[in-house]
Amino acid sequence: MSDFLSAQTRTETDSLGSVEIPASAYWGVHTARAHENFPIARRPVSVYPDFIRAFACVKQAAARANLEIGALDEQRATLIDRACEEIKTGMLHDQFVVGVIQGGAGTSTNMNANEVITNRALELAGHAKGDYGFINPNDHTNHSQSTNDTYPTAIKIALAFSLGSLLDELGLLAESFAAKGREFSHIIKVGRTQLQDAVPMTLGQEFNAFAVTLREDIDRLREAVALLREVNMGATAIGTGINAPKGYKETVIKHLRDITELELETAGDLVESTSDTGVFVTFSGALKRSALKLSKISNDLRLLSSGPQAGFGEINLPARQAGSSIMPGKVNPVIPEAVTQVAYSVAGADVTVSMAVEAGQLQLNAFEPVIAHSLFQSITWLERACQTLRVNCVDGITANEERLEDMVSRSVTVITALAPVIGYAAAAKLAKEALATNEKVSELVTSRGLLDQAQLDEILQPSKLAGLAPETDVIDVISDAAIPAPEKIEDGEGTQVSKKPAK
Repeated sequence: MSDFLSAQTRTETDSLGSVEIPASAYWGVHTARAHENFPIARRPVSVYPDFIRAFACVKQAAARANLEIGALDEQRATLIDRACEEIKTGMLHDQFVVGVIQGGAGTSTNMNANEVITNRALELAGHAKGDYGFINPNDHTNHSQSTNDTYPTAIKIALAFSLGSLLDELGLLAESFAAKGREFSHIIKVGRTQLQDAVPMTLGQEFNAFAVTLREDIDRLREAVALLREVNMGATAIGTGINAPKGYKETVIKHLRDITELELETAGDLVESTSDTGVFVTFSGALKRSALKLSKISNDLRLLSSGPQAGFGEINLPARQAGSSIMPGKVNPVIPEAVTQVAYSVAGADVTVSMAVEAGQLQLNAFEPVIAHSLFQSITWLERACQTLRVNCVDGITANEERLEDMVSRSVTVITALAPVIGYAAAAKLAKEALATNEKVSELVTSRGLLDQAQLDEILQPSKLAGLAPETDVIDVISDAAIPAPEKIEDGEGTQVSKKPAK
């Protein structure tokens, strides 16, 4: 923003009057007014570099199309093209200074792009910045265009660009969880439903499930980005194509596909496409889904690592920083906590996008700037959250194997595997007794003579408990011997139930 403090200036004029512009600035009068009008977010659009890159792609495609159909001379079109190419590589992004929150349906951002591109093109031609008699932001750089087709098109292209990085990070995070799944595949633990002990599983299964659910979201996000391929270039103001020369609509989409390497297509009804922003609701919903899954996983990691003495204590998260200014030695699960906060922000952004989409009126939605800001921020934060969760947390997780083994050995959850053999009611009675006496279920079963140790060991194989072995009927364990008439034992309610005798 140092340009705003420059002592040397040039004068630019619009329909409202004249404004002094820093001589070194590539932006002009329209950008200056927008900067003054919208000091709200204190964040320029340049915080989203893919958006700037996408706008350069749109303006470059327009220049090439205008040249091809004869609407712009070769000299001007080539200079505009060259300036756009530079911006695509990252040059002059600091000149995109208008705030991310702005009125005017994105006109300020479109004019910021027009002015920066024009002044760089002038500079390439050896002209002074602001020499708009030679190349004009509106008459040449914006030729055949309107904010109302360039701005939403740039948003869609930028979302496609940005999503690629997010998908890469989601994929890497999923692989990290899958790697932990393989590392922990031999460790039996107690699975839980509704925070209550359920049945045994492996720690590897738990971590592999995290990987699978993230990979499913990668597929859903790819489906959502496919909906962004329809753009309204050539619609100009409201979809009627006013001021767009014959052949421009067909030509600009051809160049835009070539420049972006995206499978873009022109909307079938440009009036509808200009007024409708529903695709952003779908895309935002896909981002929210991923965010909420990340939050759920992060919360599970916090639960599993809680303690270290008075909690679950099943896994250890890497210690990243001191957790308290008053409690010595305390370490908190700060990485999962940060990821969950990102998820809350993405969920809130989804509400913002939904309300902004609904608020469109008649032939245009004036609230696309907050839609763009909300979506770009969500993608950016999710990408960074995935990276820090992977690098600073998941890759360093270790298992407390002794604690897990002890918990399984004392858990009544194994009784579920015995119920088909000794009966549900008898199994329930044993579970109650084990909880009351703190005895191991296995010891109660053998001491009662319900099964011998060999039979018990066969049924309670870790692989079978976790569903890893080929499915076999658990009753087959004792089916190879003659079974005498069953004895009767009482369940917890005094009911006589059958007891299968030991061999």
